[in-house]
Amino acid sequence: QVHLVESGGGSVQAGGSLRLSCAASGYIISDYSMGWFRQAPGKEREGVAAIYKRHVSPYIADSVKGRFTISQDNAKNTLYLQMNSLKPEDTAMYYCAAQGPGGGVWWPFSSLSYNYWGQGTQVTVSS
Repeated sequence: QVHLVESGGGSVQAGGSLRLSCAASGYIISDYSMGWFRQAPGKEREGVAAIYKRHVSPYIADSVKGRFTISQDNAKNTLYLQMNSLKPEDTAMYYCAAQGPGGGVWWPFSSLSYNYWGQGTQVTVSS
């Protein structure tokens, strides 16, 4: 059974950094496409970073390009989101997602492409 558990969220001041982790179990993360999404109160869920299976080049949303980096440690079966130069508008619940078998066509920033989700970790950035 696939499980995703996020951690690393917290409260930081603008300009600070956080690294989110997504520990996966029940499958090998390099076999699945993975993504990070966020959702702020009253807003739709937004994809911020994604990586296609073993593909080298990640996808980074324009809103976070140059500040956020997605990576994975296959030995630890863990996905990461390094967030630098954080802004108050980055405040949201952040979710890790995976597309496993049966997930259909993969669009990196479409939540419909993913069939496994973590419970989320809160990131709050104060000005």
